[in-house]
Amino acid sequence: MKTKILIILTITAFFGGCKKSSFTTRPQISFGKLSATELRQGNIITFTINFTDKEGDIQDTIWVQKISKVCTSPPNVQFISPYPIPNFTATPNLEGKLELSFVYNANMPGVSSIVGCTNKNDTTFFKFWMKDKAQNRSDTIQSPDIVLIR
Repeated sequence: MKTKILIILTITAFFGGCKKSSFTTRPQISFGKLSATELRQGNIITFTINFTDKEGDIQDTIWVQKISKVCTSPPNVQFISPYPIPNFTATPNLEGKLELSFVYNANMPGVSSIVGCTNKNDTTFFKFWMKDKAQNRSDTIQSPDIVLIR
């Protein structure tokens, strides 16, 4: 009986230890957190994007697109980037977080501005994707809905 239990535990440990690595040549991104889900004019929103990359060469570009669910004419889709990712020493199996901040309907030095509908409240969401130095492109991720108060 003890031998059977030992064999079962050994097989379980073997398969449990053989989990697939989360690091791939193609950058992997996931949505981390969001600083707000409702914005008024002049408010700042910050997105946290988690990433992994096998070669660690993500120092290229991240793209951001804002899409309105309410506005039927411009600015229903707004490309806010591309943003270059700063150069740093690449490390294999790189894992980290990127923080991107935007200000709603205001000018603020060093912070990109987003706009909403001109005459009514807006519900919008953001899409993010990135490219590494070897031109590998991540999947596109989407934020939760965000309400822009006019």
